[in-house]
Amino acid sequence: MAFSRRQWLAFGGGCIASGIGGPLRAQTAPAPAPRRIVWGQSVPLTGAASEIGMAFAGGAKLYVDAFNDANPAQHIELRQVDDGFDPARAGANAVKLLAEGADLLFGFVGTGSSNAGAKVAQEKGALFFAPFGAADSLRDAAHANVFHVRPSMADEAFKMVRHCATIGQSRIAVLAEDNALGRAGLQAVNDAIAELKLPPLVGSAFVPAGSTQVDAAVASLTRLQPQVVIQAALFQTTAAVIQEMRKAGYVGLFMNYSVVGLNPLFLALGKDIRGVVISQVVPSPRSTSIAVVREYNAAIDNSDQTPTYESLEGFIAAKALAEGIRRTGRNFTVAALQRTLSGMTAYDVGGFRINLRAGARDAAWGIELVTVTADGRVVR
Repeated sequence: MAFSRRQWLAFGGGCIASGIGGPLRAQTAPAPAPRRIVWGQSVPLTGAASEIGMAFAGGAKLYVDAFNDANPAQHIELRQVDDGFDPARAGANAVKLLAEGADLLFGFVGTGSSNAGAKVAQEKGALFFAPFGAADSLRDAAHANVFHVRPSMADEAFKMVRHCATIGQSRIAVLAEDNALGRAGLQAVNDAIAELKLPPLVGSAFVPAGSTQVDAAVASLTRLQPQVVIQAALFQTTAAVIQEMRKAGYVGLFMNYSVVGLNPLFLALGKDIRGVVISQVVPSPRSTSIAVVREYNAAIDNSDQTPTYESLEGFIAAKALAEGIRRTGRNFTVAALQRTLSGMTAYDVGGFRINLRAGARDAAWGIELVTVTADGRVVR
């Protein structure tokens, strides 16, 4: 994980004290108060996806803190609250954040939580920016208030399925959590197979959300004799399936959506991660030839965090939204910001281009498939 809960409280729990230190100076005009824009973020700081949620939230806060230090005339307030990876809590948090003055909703993590937050945003006429792992249904024209930094699940599925075709592996199965994430991931794979005119899935298996009780699913998948298993699940379930299928003698390929969380998956699997393929939607946090990664690492160096893909994505998402605010200018309104963001279809965030209104395949170029060695090295 990027940092511990104790560290999370430490970096977010500071306060500013002020007092009267001397006589008032009438000749000195007070500095104007900075213009404040409030971002409301509901994110899993506890629960099944806390490692991913804290990393994403921590990366976003790194950028916001750096922005505020460099821009005294503007102030972004990032209000981050825990939803425990529970969509109902995420929806309730969205209502509360907006009621308490958030100008927009930012960076919800998880398919179900993103669906819940987007529903509230649409009902309240609010912007919903940079959900992590959102269903592709939030990309249609009915959701003009939703802006995405990451590519779609359809793009990730297309990249994985096309790779399978390239290496001659046509017997594909899907392992999915029985929740919004798993169902969206399965649908995206089926759509990619149809688009590429490949043989249909040999089958699929579901596991209860967040469960490591995978015996039935493993037995079902093993009977199917797939060459590739694409997994739409978080790291706990994913790790359990990989370990049990390998014990059962499976020697085929495992592929995973980026939402799995590479770092926590490595911690769960150790050397058993060898050869597992993971889709990634941002550059490697170690690719310092890319300007935004250098910027991110400079911020990381002044924190107690460690570089991860999820933290870098949070940093990029926050930078993109801050750029939208900068472009909107002095006469800021949420409606004006929405118009600005709608025009950011080729924003270079620093050597990495994103499209906030991407359609199918518009962002697929930014996806890379990586494998991890037994000692934790990422290989592209």
